[in-house]
Amino acid sequence: MKQPIMIIGLGQLGRVFAGALLRSGHPIIPVNRNDDMAAMADRHPDPDLVLVAVAEPDLHPVLARLPDVWRARAGLLQNELLPRDWLAHGITDPTVISVWFEKKKGTDAKPLLPSPCFGPRAAILAHALNSVDLPARVVPDHGHLLWELVRKNLYILTSNIAGLEVGGQVGRLWSEHRVLTEAIADEVLDIQDWLTGLKLDRGPLMAGLLEAFQADPEHGCAGRSAPGRLARALEHADRAGLAVPTLRRLGQRYLAGS
Repeated sequence: MKQPIMIIGLGQLGRVFAGALLRSGHPIIPVNRNDDMAAMADRHPDPDLVLVAVAEPDLHPVLARLPDVWRARAGLLQNELLPRDWLAHGITDPTVISVWFEKKKGTDAKPLLPSPCFGPRAAILAHALNSVDLPARVVPDHGHLLWELVRKNLYILTSNIAGLEVGGQVGRLWSEHRVLTEAIADEVLDIQDWLTGLKLDRGPLMAGLLEAFQADPEHGCAGRSAPGRLARALEHADRAGLAVPTLRRLGQRYLAGS
């Protein structure tokens, strides 16, 4: 029998991964938010993977409590994820997947693009998702992973923040609101440069953004998480000393107290 996989958080994405991993033959042990993880780690010290499937705001509190014996097996799938997030908790080599499928309550998971993954257990995740017709692929190195994470951040932040202003679907952002979309995307990439400590090549990233728009042009722009994403972007910009005038104008309009 294969080694068990722990899944911390069984929301919409956690349940998709649990079903996919079960189908590919992995025993699943769920970990709820308030469970005693240290006690569970004593009972299960050598899982194949510890997939942290909580929402973005809950990621850092969970990683702070992650037992030492699980850290080398950590798997991460959140949006707005970058290496600084796991390195802050002493996790140096996690398995990371950039999720390009949507799962809403009461509907089947809908893929937009193949989900790229990298790390020690990346092949496990890719095989599991492919087994349930959710395309996934293993990328070859850390550089490719970083590009994919920034591309997903660019898509999520640009579409959500632009959606606060114009609503609608992502397919219209480029055709009807290109000036606004480009301004937001450029400022988002300023923030990503600061967060990564790199000067990122923006041409391929913008091409990747358009590919994602075209993959599902009817995808809605702004959901409930959009104001929070804008607020976090502005917090990063403040710490970095970035001007980001478009984001600040939208913050004044859509964030209470801005």
